[in-house]
Amino acid sequence: MNERVLRKINNLESIERFPAKELFSYFSLKKSDQVLDLGAGTGYISLPFANLVKGVTAFDFDEDILQYLEAKAKEKKIVNIKTVQGDFKDMPLPSEQFDVAIASISLHEVQPLEQALEEVYRVLHDGGTFLCIELEKVASAQAPRVPSDEMVEVMKRVGFTITEKQFPTTQVAKQPVYVIVAKKLGNK
Repeated sequence: MNERVLRKINNLESIERFPAKELFSYFSLKKSDQVLDLGAGTGYISLPFANLVKGVTAFDFDEDILQYLEAKAKEKKIVNIKTVQGDFKDMPLPSEQFDVAIASISLHEVQPLEQALEEVYRVLHDGGTFLCIELEKVASAQAPRVPSDEMVEVMKRVGFTITEKQFPTTQVAKQPVYVIVAKKLGNK
């Protein structure tokens, strides 16, 4: 593995994250569910969720990171994670394939955001759940951020129904986060 990939893996593995187990409090999973992990990185969501559902598709733009995730899954003897490399704005995935889509700290740099959210809407089944965890925009933020109100507005515009919006006390990299739970109810 090249130096860039090793640095990225080290950074992703050491960053303070929203605990994957806390995500279970926002929705329920069924053993038959197909889950899409958007911006899967090193698999901090894909790996624990794989044991609870039929399948997880780990989606990321970085092929090298996905190869690392595949190796971790193999090492843990997890066989129901499929990795897919691509762009959030044009996902090479069939429509209405997933029961749940999760984007954890992965949408803040996507432009245009609306195009990516339209893709998330497209790949979810009617009745599917979209869970979005993002860094809230604060005055001290140095990197791109999407304020929670803007995220809600764009999600509604593409057809999602917002069922929950919270500001948990958990922080990521010492920054406040928000959690939005949305449903695709076929009302677009």
